[in-house]
Amino acid sequence: MTPRGRHGTPPGAPNEQRDVPGAAGLDHIGLRERLALNRTGTFDWDLDRGIMELDPNGLEVFDLRPEEYDGSPMSLAARMPPEEAYRLDAAVTQALQEGAATYGAYFRVHCRDGTPRWTHSQGRILADEHGRSYRIIGIVREATTELADSALLRSLQENRQRQTVMVQQTTAALARALSVEDVTRVLAGPGGARRFGADALILGLVDKGRFDVIAATGLLGEAPEELMHSRLDTSLPLANAVLTRRPCFLASRAELIARYPRLRPYTDRIPLGSAAILPLVAQDRVIGALALLHVEPKAHSAEDRNLALALAGVVAQSLQRAMLFDQEREFATGLQAAMLPRRVPDISGAEVAVRYHAARTGRDIGGDWYDVIPLPQGRTGLVVGDVQGHDTHAAAVMGQLRIALRAYATEGHTPETVLVRASRFLADLETNRFATCTYIQADLESGALYVARAGHLGPLIGDAAGHVDWPPVRGGLPLGLATAFGHDHFPETQLFLEPDSTLLLCTDGLVEQPGQDISAGIEALGAAVREGPADLESLADQLSDTLWAKPGSDDDMALLLLRRLPCPGTTTTPRLRLRVHQADPGGAAEVRCALRRALDQWRAGALAYDIEIAATELITNALTHTDSGAQVCMELSPGPPRRIRLEVEDRSSQMPRRRDPGETATSGRGLMLVEALSDRWGAEPRGSGKALWCEFDAPEEERKPTGAE
Repeated sequence: MTPRGRHGTPPGAPNEQRDVPGAAGLDHIGLRERLALNRTGTFDWDLDRGIMELDPNGLEVFDLRPEEYDGSPMSLAARMPPEEAYRLDAAVTQALQEGAATYGAYFRVHCRDGTPRWTHSQGRILADEHGRSYRIIGIVREATTELADSALLRSLQENRQRQTVMVQQTTAALARALSVEDVTRVLAGPGGARRFGADALILGLVDKGRFDVIAATGLLGEAPEELMHSRLDTSLPLANAVLTRRPCFLASRAELIARYPRLRPYTDRIPLGSAAILPLVAQDRVIGALALLHVEPKAHSAEDRNLALALAGVVAQSLQRAMLFDQEREFATGLQAAMLPRRVPDISGAEVAVRYHAARTGRDIGGDWYDVIPLPQGRTGLVVGDVQGHDTHAAAVMGQLRIALRAYATEGHTPETVLVRASRFLADLETNRFATCTYIQADLESGALYVARAGHLGPLIGDAAGHVDWPPVRGGLPLGLATAFGHDHFPETQLFLEPDSTLLLCTDGLVEQPGQDISAGIEALGAAVREGPADLESLADQLSDTLWAKPGSDDDMALLLLRRLPCPGTTTTPRLRLRVHQADPGGAAEVRCALRRALDQWRAGALAYDIEIAATELITNALTHTDSGAQVCMELSPGPPRRIRLEVEDRSSQMPRRRDPGETATSGRGLMLVEALSDRWGAEPRGSGKALWCEFDAPEEERKPTGAE
C-alpha cells in the first residue's frame, strides 16, 4: 500500500488546488459573521454597574430588537418564562456564591411569534485579587437543533416540566401571601414541603444578629428550642448558610451530621436522606435561610441544585415583600392607634367598654373610630363613625375628622349642629372620602339621649329585663356627601336610657358579612346582647369574638357600650321633653313618633294608643288657640302603680274650659277625649303661660324570669 500524506496525496507529490466553493472568500468572513452563521452571540456583563452589553447576534438569539434592550439583564425577561428566568438566575447565583470560574445553563425563550426556542448560555466569571466577582464574559447561542430528538432534550424537558410545576405552584401560593405570617402559613401548611419536592422544611430569618426559625414542617419530632432561636455561627447549617451566603447540598443525614456535629443529639428528628441548605438573598442582603430535607439519600444533580436555588429565590422575594408589608402595617396601625382615644374618660353614673379591630385585608387599617367626650353641664358625647376605605388615607382622614367633631361637641352644640359642621369640615378637606357617623349627647342624670346620625347604624338599647330594641332614629346623608349635595340636615331624635340599661353603638363591620343581608347581622347582634353576660367588658369581648373574629370578617370594626348605673336609694324618672314650633307643620307628627318610641321602650302596651291620641289633642289645642308653640313633656313614675304623665305647656295664660258640644258641633271635643282616655287630667299655671296635663295608670312591666330565654 502506498503511503499517502495527510491530505491523501503521495509523499513528495505536488499539492493540487482543489476546487472548494467559496474558498477564495474565507479570509473575508469576520468573527462576528462566523458567530452569526452558528446563531451565537456574545455578552459582557458588568456586575458592579448591573449593565450587560449584548451584541446583535445575541439580540437575534433572544429575538429582540435593539430598541427593546436597554442594557439591563431584566430586559431579557420579556422573552423568558418566569420559571426559566428563575432557573438561569439560580445557575448564575450559585456560580457566584461558590466562587466558580464558569457557569453554563440551558433555558428556553419565547420568540416574538410565540415559538419556544432552546438556548444555551455559558460565561467566564472574572474576579479581582480579593476573589470578588466583577465581570462575566460569555456567549449565548441557539440550541434547539442541538437538542432536537436527543435523549438529553427529553430528559431536560421532563425535568423542566417537573421544575416548572414546582416553581409555578410555589409562586402562585406565595403570590397571595401579604405578611410574614402568611408566608410561613404557605410553607408550613398542608403540602408546603411537597411544593419544593421535599419531605421536610425549615425556614428561619435573621434578626439583630440572631437566627430565628419561624416555620418547620415534616420533622420526625418537635424542633429543639435551642435550635429554634440561636446566635449566628457556623455550627448550625442554616446560620452557616446566612454567614457564608453559600448553599450547601448534602447527600445524606450522615453527611449532614458529619458537617455539623452540633446536630448529633437530634439525629432521630432529622430525615435520613439528602438536604439542601439555601441562603435567602434579596437585593444582595441575606434575610434568612431555607432547609429542604428528604427521606431518601441522593446526590443533587445540577438541575436539582438550580431548582432549589430558584425556589429559594422565590421564597426570598416573597419574604422581603412580606417583611416590608409588615413594617408598613406596623407603622399604619401605630398611626391609627395614635388617632384613636388613648383612654376612655371616667363617666359619673355610667360604665363604658370600647373595642376596635382593624381590617384583616390590606395593612390591617381602616377608617372606623369611636370617641367618648366629656361635655358641658355634666353631659357626655358618644361617637361611632366610619370613614370610607381601608388604607392609610382613610386613617388620616379619620384622625382629622375625629378631632374636628370632638372640638365641635365640646363647644356644647346640639347633635345636629355638630354633624353639620363636621360634614362641612370633611367636604373642605377635598379628600373625595365620605364618612358615616352616629353622635349621641347623653344626659345620664335624667337618662335622656339626644341622637343624630349621618348615614350610619342607629343605637341598640337593651334593658335589665332582657328587652333589646333598635329604636328608629331619623338621619341624614353621610358626612361630606350631605354638604356636597346641599342636604346637610341631621334631625335629632330623643331617646331615654333607663338605669341598668345598656346602649350599643357600632360600625357595620360587626353586623355585615360578605354574601349575607345586613338585617341578619343586626338580628344576630340583638340576640347576642340579649343572651350575653352581664359584665360590660365581658359582653364587649363576646360580641367581638362571636360576631367579628369567628366569622372572619374582612372589615374593620368599632364598638362602644355604655351602661347607665342605677343610683342606690334613689329613683330616676324616665322623662321625654320635646318642642313643637308654631311654624313647623310636621312638628306634631314628629312628636307623636317620638312619644310612640318612648312608650314602646317603657312597655306601655295598648295604653300607648290612648296616650298618643291625648297628646295629639293637647298639642293641637296649643297650636290652634295660642300664638306660640308647645313644650311637650312625658315622664314615667315607677309606682307602684306605674304612672305615665303627659304635659303640654304653652305661653297663653287663658285656662281651657271643658265644653259639651252638640251632635252637629265641629269642635270642642278635645278635652272630652282627654278626660275619657286618661285616669286624671287638669290644668295649672306655669310662669307666663299654663300647662295641661293628664295621667295614665300603666300596667306593671312583666320581668323576664332568671335563666329564661
